Amino acid sequence: MTRPDKHDFDSLTGNSWSVHGGNHADETTGAIRTPIVMANSYRLPQDPSDIDEPGYQGLVYTREHGANQRGLEEKLAKLDHGEAAAVFGTGMAALHGAFFTILNPGDHAIVSNVVYMRVAGLFTDVFPQKLGIEVDFVDITDLDQVRAAVRQNTKLVHTEVIANPDLRVADIPALAGIAHEADALLTVDSTFTPPPMMRPLDHGADLVIHSLTKYYNGHGDAMGGVVIGNRDLVEQTRTGAMWHAGGAISPFNAWLIMRGSTTLPLRLERQCQNALAVAEFLAADPRVVHVAYPGLPGDDQHQAAIEQLTNGFGGVVSFAIGGTHHDRLRFVNDLRVITSAVSLGHDETLIAYEEYPEGPANAFAQPFRDHGLIRLAMGLEAKEDLIADLETSLTTALGPAT
Repeated sequence: MTRPDKHDFDSLTGNSWSVHGGNHADETTGAIRTPIVMANSYRLPQDPSDIDEPGYQGLVYTREHGANQRGLEEKLAKLDHGEAAAVFGTGMAALHGAFFTILNPGDHAIVSNVVYMRVAGLFTDVFPQKLGIEVDFVDITDLDQVRAAVRQNTKLVHTEVIANPDLRVADIPALAGIAHEADALLTVDSTFTPPPMMRPLDHGADLVIHSLTKYYNGHGDAMGGVVIGNRDLVEQTRTGAMWHAGGAISPFNAWLIMRGSTTLPLRLERQCQNALAVAEFLAADPRVVHVAYPGLPGDDQHQAAIEQLTNGFGGVVSFAIGGTHHDRLRFVNDLRVITSAVSLGHDETLIAYEEYPEGPANAFAQPFRDHGLIRLAMGLEAKEDLIADLETSLTTALGPAT
């Protein structure tokens, strides 16, 4: 590879782009990192007649264009092998923006019956009631179910690569084929599987969405979301859902996420290693009645994961333990290294327990319906400390393993 110019890193790939992509040294101060530009307005050109054109490269108003947002978009687009990216204030704003762009009143959408609960809410309540969108929720891993749900007015198929929270794995190439045969688009939430684990656009997806709050940020201190894909579709998302609905990310949060993203490959590697070690420990413990983790050879999602994922199987483990609801609360609350909190992808390990996982009653494996679902999102601690913490709390709640 030829040595890149100091100010042009387009020839870099993979981990090096995570470090350098989208960063532009400040010519005024000489700072080697793009500073936080907190301006909400930028000086207009002498002739501002073309500033509303989608391809305009200048900066105008931070709701539409900003220095920190622009750099983050440059980095994220290339990391996911997309032509363009649009960053939003939250992951939900990005997801809503993608759906809002694709769907019109009277259209039909096919959605995985296990998705993030706020996405489920969009399709159970908001879109049907406000826009007359018709929706079928299906087991996205059952391709015959997906095909059977297709209608003449189907315009969207939506899934997560690894479903939140039961960790089923979608066959992205097969779903892309079904969607495109129906003249529909496939949108993929890849929050659980950021590059280099998975790049859904390479497998036929039309748009990939991430909650940047999670692995990209990595420090639990900023929120954001992104839509990535071909330039025309991304620009439709930007000029519609962002410009007119005002879902832009703040410069400070864009800067924080840019900072966090430089270490994404290293953090993700450690989190995947921790997840596999913890999943193996839990699977061997008789007090644990069910473990879902696609990295385990005996998991029914293992083959689909092997065929699509690289560099690990994800940093989340979902499991169920015996005992009563009170016992499970005691288990979670007695943990000392692991923190009881929502979210994932942080530097610290987080755990969240649901007695009755949200979603269709028959969507989850029977043990999760009987015993609740515990989602464990790995951080960067030593795996030995995490396992010891889990072992101690299991013993406190359920007694020693027999």
